[in-house]
Amino acid sequence: MTTSQIIILLFIGYLIFTIDKKQENFPVPIILLMLGIGLYFIPYFSTVEVTERTIYHVFLPALLFTSAYQFPADGLRKNGGIIIFLATVGIMITVALLGAAIYALSGPFVSISFVGALLLAAILTPTDPVSVVSVIKKAAGDEKVADVVEGESMINDGTSIVIFSVLAGMFTGNRSVSVFSFIGEFLLVSVGGAALGVIFGWLMAKAVHFTHHRQYQVMLSIILAYGIFNLAEAISVSGVLATVFAGIMLSFEYGTASKEEHFRESLDGFWNIVEPSILSLLFLLIGIQAADALLFGSWGFALIIFALSLIIRFIVIMGTTQMFSKWRHKINWRESVLISWSGLKGSMSVYLILSLYSQTSSGDADIIISLGFASVFLSLVIQSLGVSPLSKKLIK
Repeated sequence: MTTSQIIILLFIGYLIFTIDKKQENFPVPIILLMLGIGLYFIPYFSTVEVTERTIYHVFLPALLFTSAYQFPADGLRKNGGIIIFLATVGIMITVALLGAAIYALSGPFVSISFVGALLLAAILTPTDPVSVVSVIKKAAGDEKVADVVEGESMINDGTSIVIFSVLAGMFTGNRSVSVFSFIGEFLLVSVGGAALGVIFGWLMAKAVHFTHHRQYQVMLSIILAYGIFNLAEAISVSGVLATVFAGIMLSFEYGTASKEEHFRESLDGFWNIVEPSILSLLFLLIGIQAADALLFGSWGFALIIFALSLIIRFIVIMGTTQMFSKWRHKINWRESVLISWSGLKGSMSVYLILSLYSQTSSGDADIIISLGFASVFLSLVIQSLGVSPLSKKLIK
């Protein structure tokens, strides 16, 4: 991708963000995605490629860090149990149920193995609320639902990568996995990443007090966001969770600092510019990258998969909240519907699709890639459009 292409894509993003000031009924990512698909058919952009490494190492750390350090510490205290359960055990149950359903219904449409169906389910389970959280807050004024949606999306990315890696290894025949080895690997990768993030997030919160110039505080936050991500990946623990928990730890520490507003102001001034810039590039590139894969003949099955993902997500969330009396009084069925609907697919799903593409070129992988891109496309368009009216109707 050339410098001029990047500048043009950023300018397109600037125009869309400027036009859509309220972002209530038509979230920006949909428009960017559709424009990206259109750009694919223009020769100047048809050669643009985005790799899984670019998404993972360039885009994700900044987006995760921004969401995490801005995430309200009080929201995690109140809803931490639900968030962590949904983002770990909940996502494993979702992969199992969705994978089984995809496999059971695939016969008349496509040929897919059971492991392939589970792999597709793993691709479609991480959530990416992008502008949905702000839409929920504006439309319904519900901080609790918004906190659960955003908190779950930050943590379940790390869980999804572990599940995907195991299933992708089985799919390509590169590894065999037992239940105990999976649990051991999951705990090592997730707990290790979270612990690393907490330690370095705390260290940065203390170092900021000795950094009097705002520009140096911003420099330190960039080092933390990308440094902790790459350090974690280098020692084979979750870079996603390391970055997320570093940001969350920063949020907790800032909550007790006497100069909290001063620290947040200096970081917000930088990261609130970086975030829409990255989102612009990311969703335009997703559209360009997905356009070719969307030209396939199984859109009917993709619609079924999309519907299944919503239904199973609702079953898991409703079952989870009703299982424990402490949570039963926090989340009712209306809020469960809204949390389920707000779980859009996005950047992490695309990263997993591109990872599969780089690992194998078999026919089975091709149909998983196309169904994955189609399901992400349907999720971004249909769910984004429905969040605002659904929020107003369900949350009163």
